[in-house]
Order: sequence, then C-alpha cells, then structure tokens
Amino acid sequence: MQLSNFLRTVLKLDAASCLAMAAIFIPLSGMLSQPLGIDAAALAGAAASVVPIGLFVLWLGSRREARAGLVAIVILGNIGWAIASFAAAGSYPAITFLGQVVVAGQGLAVLVLAIAEWAGLRSSRQAELGHA
Repeated sequence: MQLSNFLRTVLKLDAASCLAMAAIFIPLSGMLSQPLGIDAAALAGAAASVVPIGLFVLWLGSRREARAGLVAIVILGNIGWAIASFAAAGSYPAITFLGQVVVAGQGLAVLVLAIAEWAGLRSSRQAELGHA
C-alpha cells in the first residue's frame, strides 16, 4: 500500500516522540525518580523499551510503500501503551501528582498519535482502492 504523506509524517512524529522520551528519561531517570514518584529503574526500562520501537516506526515512516498490517501493529501498540500509561498513572505505588500528570500526559499524546495514524491508514487505504 502507498503511504500518504500525512501518515508518513505522523509515523515520523511517533518515532521522534519515542526516541526523545528515551533520550530524556534514560540519562535522567535517577534525577526524575523522586519528583515523579517512579523507581529510576522503571523509568529507564520504560524509556529503553521504546528505542527499538521508535527505530522501527521511523523506518516505516520513511517508506513510500508498506503493508497496512505493519501500520496497524504500530497503532495497536500505541493504544496498548496509552492504556498501560493510564493504568500506571492511577495505580503505580508512590507515584506523585507530577508523575501522574507526566505518565497520563504522555499516554494521551500516544493515543492522539494512534488516532492520527489510524486516520492516515484509512485515507491511504481509500486512496489505494480509488486507484485500483
């Protein structure tokens, strides 16, 4: 399937957000642990986990064509991450109010990206059907 420019842009923004999160939270996890009320190892681990995801999404966003299923996997992963973020913001032991705002806020941002990716996937599919 041909990826629309919009979808490719949103995928690149998604990748940038993953890699930026890693670039901030991995080196600063010790310093951010207390104000957020989240264990430094959990912060660094969550941030490190998105590096390969961010690289994959960047690769996908740099392609002119890709299987729709690959984009769908990214969307579903983002929805899962958002749900896990909202759950963690409400239940992580010792999380501070600031931690709740940060975790829920990034979960909301990821959900917005998933919605935009879904819209881009849908329009890319419709464009493909129109050219068939």
